[in-house]
Amino acid sequence: MFFLTPVLVAVICILIAWIFKNADGRSMEGRKGETRARAQTRPWVDEDLKDSTDLQQVEEDVDDWQESEENVEHIPFSHTRYPEKEMIKRSQEFYELLNKRRSVRFISNEQIPMEVIDNVIKSAGTAPSGAHTEPWTFVIVKDLDVKHKIREIIEEEEEINYLKRMGRQWVTDLKKLRTNWIKEYLDTAPVLILIFKQVHGFAANGKRKVHYYNEISVSIACGILLAALQNAGLVTVTTTPLNCGPRLRVLLGRPANEKLLMLLPVGYPSQEATVPDLIRKPLDQIMVTV
Repeated sequence: MFFLTPVLVAVICILIAWIFKNADGRSMEGRKGETRARAQTRPWVDEDLKDSTDLQQVEEDVDDWQESEENVEHIPFSHTRYPEKEMIKRSQEFYELLNKRRSVRFISNEQIPMEVIDNVIKSAGTAPSGAHTEPWTFVIVKDLDVKHKIREIIEEEEEINYLKRMGRQWVTDLKKLRTNWIKEYLDTAPVLILIFKQVHGFAANGKRKVHYYNEISVSIACGILLAALQNAGLVTVTTTPLNCGPRLRVLLGRPANEKLLMLLPVGYPSQEATVPDLIRKPLDQIMVTV
Protein backbone atom coordinates (compact mmCIF):
# COMPACT_ATOMS: atom_id res chain seq x y z
CA MET A 1 0.00 0.00 0.00
CA PHE A 2 1.23 3.43 -0.90
CA PHE A 3 1.48 6.02 1.92
CA LEU A 4 2.05 9.76 1.50
CA THR A 5 4.81 11.04 3.71
CA PRO A 6 4.70 14.65 4.90
CA VAL A 7 7.63 15.47 2.61
CA LEU A 8 5.88 13.96 -0.40
CA VAL A 9 2.68 15.89 0.37
CA ALA A 10 4.66 19.13 0.51
CA VAL A 11 6.32 18.38 -2.84
CA ILE A 12 2.95 17.62 -4.47
CA CYS A 13 1.45 20.87 -3.12
CA ILE A 14 4.37 22.88 -4.48
CA LEU A 15 4.04 21.13 -7.86
CA ILE A 16 0.29 21.87 -8.05
CA ALA A 17 0.87 25.54 -7.15
CA TRP A 18 3.56 25.82 -9.84
CA ILE A 19 1.24 24.32 -12.46
CA PHE A 20 -1.59 26.73 -11.62
CA LYS A 21 0.78 29.71 -11.59
CA ASN A 22 2.11 28.87 -15.04
CA ALA A 23 -1.42 28.33 -16.34
CA ASP A 24 -2.46 31.76 -15.05
CA GLY A 25 0.62 33.30 -16.64
CA ARG A 26 -0.13 31.73 -20.00
CA SER A 27 -3.77 32.83 -19.69
CA MET A 28 -2.69 36.40 -18.92
CA GLU A 29 -0.30 36.36 -21.88
CA GLY A 30 -3.13 35.04 -24.03
CA ARG A 31 -5.40 37.87 -22.95
CA LYS A 32 -2.64 40.39 -23.60
CA GLY A 33 -2.10 38.84 -27.00
CA GLU A 34 -5.80 39.11 -27.79
CA THR A 35 -5.77 42.76 -26.72
CA ARG A 36 -2.79 43.44 -28.95
CA ALA A 37 -4.47 41.61 -31.82
CA ARG A 38 -7.66 43.65 -31.38
CA ALA A 39 -5.60 46.85 -31.31
CA GLN A 40 -3.83 45.80 -34.50
CA THR A 41 -7.13 45.13 -36.28
CA ARG A 42 -8.31 48.66 -35.47
CA PRO A 43 -5.17 50.78 -35.93
CA TRP A 44 -7.23 53.44 -37.68
CA VAL A 45 -8.87 54.74 -34.50
CA ASP A 46 -7.92 58.42 -34.30
CA GLU A 47 -7.45 59.94 -30.85
CA ASP A 48 -8.63 63.31 -32.21
CA LEU A 49 -12.03 61.78 -32.97
CA LYS A 50 -12.78 60.82 -29.36
CA ASP A 51 -15.07 62.90 -27.18
CA SER A 52 -12.83 64.41 -24.52
CA THR A 53 -15.48 65.45 -22.00
CA ASP A 54 -13.92 64.22 -18.75
CA LEU A 55 -16.26 64.92 -15.88
CA GLN A 56 -14.07 63.08 -13.38
CA GLN A 57 -11.14 65.34 -14.20
CA VAL A 58 -13.37 68.37 -13.81
CA GLU A 59 -14.32 67.26 -10.32
CA GLU A 60 -10.72 66.53 -9.35
CA ASP A 61 -9.28 69.79 -10.71
CA VAL A 62 -12.21 72.00 -9.75
CA ASP A 63 -9.99 75.01 -8.96
CA ASP A 64 -8.73 75.08 -12.56
CA TRP A 65 -12.21 75.22 -14.10
CA GLN A 66 -14.52 78.18 -14.50
CA GLU A 67 -18.03 77.91 -13.08
CA SER A 68 -20.75 78.59 -15.62
CA GLU A 69 -23.30 81.37 -15.40
CA GLU A 70 -26.23 80.47 -13.20
CA ASN A 71 -28.58 83.29 -14.14
CA VAL A 72 -29.60 83.87 -17.75
CA GLU A 73 -32.65 85.89 -18.64
CA HIS A 74 -35.47 83.93 -20.27
CA ILE A 75 -37.57 85.67 -22.92
CA PRO A 76 -40.82 84.79 -24.74
CA PHE A 77 -40.34 82.33 -27.61
CA SER A 78 -41.22 83.60 -31.09
CA HIS A 79 -42.64 80.85 -33.28
CA THR A 80 -44.11 80.65 -36.79
CA ARG A 81 -46.80 78.02 -37.14
CA TYR A 82 -47.74 76.93 -40.66
CA PRO A 83 -51.05 75.47 -41.83
CA GLU A 84 -50.89 71.69 -42.11
CA LYS A 85 -50.84 71.65 -45.92
CA GLU A 86 -47.97 74.14 -46.00
CA MET A 87 -46.09 72.10 -43.38
CA ILE A 88 -46.35 69.03 -45.56
CA LYS A 89 -45.32 70.98 -48.67
CA ARG A 90 -42.32 72.60 -46.98
CA SER A 91 -41.13 69.33 -45.45
CA GLN A 92 -41.45 67.53 -48.79
CA GLU A 93 -39.55 70.25 -50.62
CA PHE A 94 -36.81 70.24 -48.01
CA TYR A 95 -36.49 66.46 -48.29
CA GLU A 96 -36.29 66.64 -52.08
CA LEU A 97 -33.57 69.30 -51.81
CA LEU A 98 -31.46 67.24 -49.42
CA ASN A 99 -32.09 64.01 -51.30
CA LYS A 100 -30.14 65.55 -54.19
CA ARG A 101 -27.11 65.99 -51.95
CA ARG A 102 -24.20 63.79 -52.98
CA SER A 103 -20.58 63.44 -51.96
CA VAL A 104 -18.73 65.03 -54.87
CA ARG A 105 -15.00 64.48 -55.27
CA PHE A 106 -14.63 66.41 -58.53
CA ILE A 107 -14.76 70.10 -57.67
CA SER A 108 -14.20 73.06 -59.99
CA ASN A 109 -11.64 75.76 -59.17
CA GLU A 110 -14.22 78.43 -60.00
CA GLN A 111 -14.42 80.96 -57.17
CA ILE A 112 -17.51 81.16 -55.00
CA PRO A 113 -18.99 84.18 -53.16
CA MET A 114 -17.47 84.48 -49.69
CA GLU A 115 -20.74 85.92 -48.42
CA VAL A 116 -22.25 82.49 -49.06
CA ILE A 117 -19.53 80.88 -46.94
CA ASP A 118 -20.20 83.43 -44.19
CA ASN A 119 -23.89 82.56 -44.25
CA VAL A 120 -23.47 78.78 -44.19
CA ILE A 121 -21.02 79.05 -41.28
CA LYS A 122 -23.49 81.25 -39.40
CA SER A 123 -26.13 78.60 -40.11
CA ALA A 124 -23.87 75.88 -38.69
CA GLY A 125 -23.35 78.05 -35.63
CA THR A 126 -27.08 77.85 -34.82
CA ALA A 127 -26.64 74.19 -33.80
CA PRO A 128 -27.53 73.17 -30.26
CA SER A 129 -24.62 72.34 -27.95
CA GLY A 130 -24.08 70.92 -24.48
CA ALA A 131 -24.84 73.70 -21.95
CA HIS A 132 -24.67 76.17 -24.86
CA THR A 133 -20.87 76.01 -24.94
CA GLU A 134 -20.73 76.20 -28.77
CA PRO A 135 -17.50 74.16 -28.93
CA TRP A 136 -16.70 74.66 -32.62
CA THR A 137 -14.16 76.47 -34.75
CA PHE A 138 -14.56 76.67 -38.53
CA VAL A 139 -11.28 77.41 -40.31
CA ILE A 140 -11.71 78.69 -43.88
CA VAL A 141 -8.71 78.10 -46.14
CA LYS A 142 -8.45 79.89 -49.50
CA ASP A 143 -4.69 80.39 -49.80
CA LEU A 144 -3.30 78.16 -52.58
CA ASP A 145 -0.04 77.37 -50.78
CA VAL A 146 -1.79 76.44 -47.54
CA LYS A 147 -4.28 74.26 -49.41
CA HIS A 148 -1.42 72.43 -51.10
CA LYS A 149 0.38 71.89 -47.79
CA ILE A 150 -2.86 70.46 -46.39
CA ARG A 151 -3.04 68.12 -49.40
CA GLU A 152 0.56 66.98 -48.89
CA ILE A 153 -0.04 66.17 -45.21
CA ILE A 154 -3.30 64.33 -45.90
CA GLU A 155 -2.05 62.32 -48.87
CA GLU A 156 1.05 61.25 -46.95
CA GLU A 157 -1.04 59.95 -44.06
CA GLU A 158 -3.84 58.59 -46.25
CA GLU A 159 -1.43 56.41 -48.22
CA ILE A 160 -0.38 54.81 -44.93
CA ASN A 161 -4.05 54.55 -43.91
CA TYR A 162 -5.01 52.71 -47.11
CA LEU A 163 -1.96 50.43 -47.16
CA LYS A 164 -1.65 49.65 -43.45
CA ARG A 165 -3.98 51.23 -40.91
CA MET A 166 -7.47 50.81 -42.38
CA GLY A 167 -7.32 47.10 -43.06
CA ARG A 168 -8.48 44.99 -45.99
CA GLN A 169 -12.21 45.11 -45.22
CA TRP A 170 -12.45 48.90 -45.04
CA VAL A 171 -10.42 49.36 -48.23
CA THR A 172 -12.60 46.76 -49.96
CA ASP A 173 -15.79 48.54 -48.86
CA LEU A 174 -14.50 51.78 -50.41
CA LYS A 175 -13.73 50.29 -53.83
CA LYS A 176 -17.24 50.93 -55.14
CA LEU A 177 -16.70 54.64 -54.45
CA ARG A 178 -13.44 54.66 -56.49
CA THR A 179 -11.64 56.59 -53.80
CA ASN A 180 -8.01 56.38 -52.72
CA TRP A 181 -5.36 58.50 -51.01
CA ILE A 182 -5.04 60.95 -53.91
CA LYS A 183 -7.09 64.04 -52.98
CA GLU A 184 -6.89 66.40 -55.96
CA TYR A 185 -9.92 68.33 -54.72
CA LEU A 186 -7.85 69.73 -51.85
CA ASP A 187 -6.03 71.82 -54.46
CA THR A 188 -8.88 72.56 -56.86
CA ALA A 189 -11.71 73.44 -54.45
CA PRO A 190 -11.77 77.22 -53.96
CA VAL A 191 -12.49 76.83 -50.23
CA LEU A 192 -11.58 74.26 -47.62
CA ILE A 193 -13.55 74.27 -44.37
CA LEU A 194 -11.79 72.53 -41.49
CA ILE A 195 -14.07 71.96 -38.52
CA PHE A 196 -12.41 71.70 -35.12
CA LYS A 197 -14.04 70.61 -31.86
CA GLN A 198 -12.94 72.52 -28.79
CA VAL A 199 -12.47 69.87 -26.10
CA HIS A 200 -12.64 72.68 -23.56
CA GLY A 201 -12.82 76.47 -23.63
CA PHE A 202 -11.30 79.33 -21.66
CA ALA A 203 -13.00 82.01 -19.57
CA ALA A 204 -11.83 85.61 -19.53
CA ASN A 205 -9.84 84.91 -16.36
CA GLY A 206 -7.92 82.09 -18.07
CA LYS A 207 -9.71 79.23 -16.34
CA ARG A 208 -10.84 76.31 -18.46
CA LYS A 209 -14.52 75.90 -19.31
CA VAL A 210 -16.06 72.47 -19.67
CA HIS A 211 -17.43 71.70 -23.14
CA TYR A 212 -19.97 68.96 -22.57
CA TYR A 213 -20.62 66.51 -25.42
CA ASN A 214 -18.26 68.52 -27.61
CA GLU A 215 -18.05 65.94 -30.40
CA ILE A 216 -21.80 65.39 -30.61
CA SER A 217 -22.40 69.15 -30.60
CA VAL A 218 -19.90 69.80 -33.40
CA SER A 219 -21.23 66.84 -35.39
CA ILE A 220 -24.73 68.36 -35.29
CA ALA A 221 -23.26 71.65 -36.52
CA CYS A 222 -21.59 69.76 -39.38
CA GLY A 223 -24.93 68.28 -40.39
CA ILE A 224 -26.52 71.73 -40.53
CA LEU A 225 -23.51 72.99 -42.51
CA LEU A 226 -23.97 70.24 -45.10
CA ALA A 227 -27.65 71.15 -45.46
CA ALA A 228 -26.79 74.84 -45.79
CA LEU A 229 -24.21 74.12 -48.52
CA GLN A 230 -26.74 72.04 -50.42
CA ASN A 231 -29.31 74.81 -50.08
CA ALA A 232 -26.81 77.30 -51.52
CA GLY A 233 -26.09 75.12 -54.57
CA LEU A 234 -22.56 74.10 -53.57
CA VAL A 235 -21.05 70.63 -53.33
CA THR A 236 -18.63 68.97 -50.94
CA VAL A 237 -17.44 65.60 -49.69
CA THR A 238 -17.17 64.81 -45.99
CA THR A 239 -13.61 63.80 -45.12
CA THR A 240 -12.13 62.77 -41.80
CA PRO A 241 -8.35 62.78 -42.35
CA LEU A 242 -7.19 60.05 -39.97
CA ASN A 243 -4.00 60.81 -38.04
CA CYS A 244 -3.65 64.22 -39.72
CA GLY A 245 -5.20 66.33 -36.96
CA PRO A 246 -2.07 67.33 -34.99
CA ARG A 247 -0.07 68.35 -38.09
CA LEU A 248 -2.98 70.29 -39.59
CA ARG A 249 -3.60 71.99 -36.25
CA VAL A 250 0.02 73.18 -36.15
CA LEU A 251 -0.08 74.26 -39.81
CA LEU A 252 -3.18 76.38 -39.20
CA GLY A 253 -1.97 77.76 -35.88
CA ARG A 254 -4.84 76.33 -33.85
CA PRO A 255 -4.51 75.86 -30.04
CA ALA A 256 -4.03 72.49 -28.37
CA ASN A 257 -7.62 72.40 -27.05
CA GLU A 258 -8.92 72.10 -30.62
CA LYS A 259 -9.09 68.73 -32.36
CA LEU A 260 -9.85 68.29 -36.06
CA LEU A 261 -13.20 66.58 -36.61
CA MET A 262 -13.94 67.05 -40.31
CA LEU A 263 -12.67 68.68 -43.50
CA LEU A 264 -14.98 69.87 -46.28
CA PRO A 265 -13.72 70.94 -49.72
CA VAL A 266 -16.38 73.32 -51.03
CA GLY A 267 -17.20 74.64 -54.48
CA TYR A 268 -19.12 73.97 -57.69
CA PRO A 269 -18.98 70.51 -59.28
CA SER A 270 -16.55 70.22 -62.18
CA GLN A 271 -18.01 69.60 -65.63
CA GLU A 272 -16.74 66.01 -65.65
CA ALA A 273 -17.99 65.25 -62.12
CA THR A 274 -19.48 61.81 -61.54
CA VAL A 275 -20.95 60.14 -58.45
CA PRO A 276 -21.73 56.49 -57.62
CA ASP A 277 -25.29 55.44 -58.47
CA LEU A 278 -26.21 54.68 -54.88
CA ILE A 279 -29.70 54.09 -53.46
CA ARG A 280 -30.66 55.34 -50.01
CA LYS A 281 -32.57 53.18 -47.57
CA PRO A 282 -36.38 53.57 -47.73
CA LEU A 283 -38.29 55.05 -44.80
CA ASP A 284 -39.42 51.70 -43.43
CA GLN A 285 -35.78 50.71 -42.95
CA ILE A 286 -34.72 53.80 -41.03
CA MET A 287 -37.79 54.74 -38.97
CA VAL A 288 -39.59 52.83 -36.24
CA THR A 289 -42.89 54.12 -34.88
CA VAL A 290 -43.96 52.95 -31.42
